[in-house]
Amino acid sequence: NIHFLNGQIDEYTTGEAIKWILYENTIIEPDKVLTLYINSTGGNLCDAFALVDIMRQSNYPIRTIGIGNIISAAFLIFSCGEKGERIIAKNTSIMIHQYSGGFWGKQHDIMAQYKQHEITNQRLLDIFGEVTDLNEDEIKEKLMPPSDVWMSPDELLKLGVADIIS
Repeated sequence: NIHFLNGQIDEYTTGEAIKWILYENTIIEPDKVLTLYINSTGGNLCDAFALVDIMRQSNYPIRTIGIGNIISAAFLIFSCGEKGERIIAKNTSIMIHQYSGGFWGKQHDIMAQYKQHEITNQRLLDIFGEVTDLNEDEIKEKLMPPSDVWMSPDELLKLGVADIIS
């Protein structure tokens, strides 16, 4: 009932985690908890959203354990673990920032990319609103300000993103 999400957040690493969750959901065990260890400097946010969606559909709670690095898209995945079951190791490097993406091309292409940027930002605000006790303004200030935000495990606990420091 354990999986390691290690390295870049991409279609391969999230695909392996998704397959693991789907497989574990075919095995019926009472009181089962799935444990997802995460050590990642982040990566593709769309791939992270895919994993988050599958985590939410799991019949079993998913404990997330942050070790090493919980950065960017990995922060999102970590935060979506079962409330009460989000464990952060005391020596973990933790960083979150605004969603960023470059815009290029013709004007109508740039406008379409901007729309996707806005949709993604709203998705992040909605998810962080669900997994923390922060309102939208607090999320923008504490989790998605203009600059990168490095945090300690204690700060993660105070913000309601983690539940236990190990």
